[in-house]
Amino acid sequence: MVYFELNRLKFNCGTSKEKCQKYPQYCMSCLEKKLKELDIDIDSNFKVFELDSYERRLHAEREIIWQKFLDVLNIRHIILIDKESGLKLLSYSVLGAEINADLLSGFIQANITFSESEKVSLKGSKYAKNHQFYEFQYQNFNILLKDGKFIRVCLILDQQASDNMRTDVLQFLQEYEELFNEEITNFKKSGSFKTKNMTEFLEESLKITLVFPMSLAHSIAPNDLGRINENQIQKAILNLAKELLVSKRFFFINNLLNRVKKIVNLDANKILYEIYQLIENGIIISTNLETVASDIELKQEVDSEKMTRYKSISSIITGNSQIEEFQIEEMNESSVRDLIKKAVKRGKNAEKTLAFQITAKEYKRALYLAREFNLKEDISRISQMLLDLENKEKQLELEFQLKAGENAEKNGDFINSINNYQKALKILEGFLIFNVSDSRIKKLKKKIIKLRIEI
Repeated sequence: MVYFELNRLKFNCGTSKEKCQKYPQYCMSCLEKKLKELDIDIDSNFKVFELDSYERRLHAEREIIWQKFLDVLNIRHIILIDKESGLKLLSYSVLGAEINADLLSGFIQANITFSESEKVSLKGSKYAKNHQFYEFQYQNFNILLKDGKFIRVCLILDQQASDNMRTDVLQFLQEYEELFNEEITNFKKSGSFKTKNMTEFLEESLKITLVFPMSLAHSIAPNDLGRINENQIQKAILNLAKELLVSKRFFFINNLLNRVKKIVNLDANKILYEIYQLIENGIIISTNLETVASDIELKQEVDSEKMTRYKSISSIITGNSQIEEFQIEEMNESSVRDLIKKAVKRGKNAEKTLAFQITAKEYKRALYLAREFNLKEDISRISQMLLDLENKEKQLELEFQLKAGENAEKNGDFINSINNYQKALKILEGFLIFNVSDSRIKKLKKKIIKLRIEI
């Protein structure tokens, strides 16, 4: 098909250019005729631009977003410097690189002054007086510089800058000097520089937020949720993001990207494009590193307080369960057997209601007591009960994942179906109660391959 854009209104004429004998000589007259049939008035300011096919434009958009993501991953630190004095105006750390911004600003100013003297030529430098980019090595980093009318932008990078990054930096510099012209002028007069709203502008312009910790919006509008459910990749991304948020209050795009890739064999740029659409629509939201650091620090304080208030005397099986402190030295074998009997009874009652965590806690308590008094029969019996409990939990989890995978497959939600089948496969392959020759393993692997082909 041939696509056109009419004063930013996109229009598909409905005819393939290979089959149209009038293309391209009569496209305008043909369009005018069709638009008049739709009662659309055309005046002298009416402009028409031919666009490439939807697939090729989509491919281009994916490549642009992917390159922006790679560019942000390459940035360690950004410094804005007054071009005339060489003084640092704004210092912004992207990935926590330890950079002495003041020292680096002086070093840059000295290099620029030296290279502009016309008496030397810095080997490997790409700097020239006609406002080209200047690149050089500093410690273990690559430095990219760009001069504006008043401001010099300095990017500290892991690798050399891409052409796309240079374009973005140039656009940022032009927009920055126009937007914050008043602040720059005041600095020239008073020496005082106010950076209000500059950080936000920097993050948005260079898409720094792509490497920020991410979370999900508290609520999703029904229309947005409907569109997501119609898009297999976005639906899978949303479900996997929820899984990541179970253990932490945030996730990173890179982790989410890798999780999706493990499920389905798609190019990373296609997955990132769908993630980016969710970000643009406010479904995936970013938070700054300071907030995350504050949350982690608060959690550490809470955990530390808990550790001082509660003390576990034994760790029977690696995990988070705690066992109350018993006064063992004041007990005899009869009283211990009575405690074991009560703990096992509480555990069995909890198991009937599928409260497996409570059951495990009671069994571990009983096992601890049995070991303290070397009650061998009880040790063997309770150990087997714990193993059976674990087997039961895994069996229920396996059945749940298989059923969820089948339901998703029936609904055409192939990505989430693969995700559930992979979890079931992991249980089958990794848990000792299942035979490695279990026919379900082979069956699930075939299903996963088939569903990937469907996608």
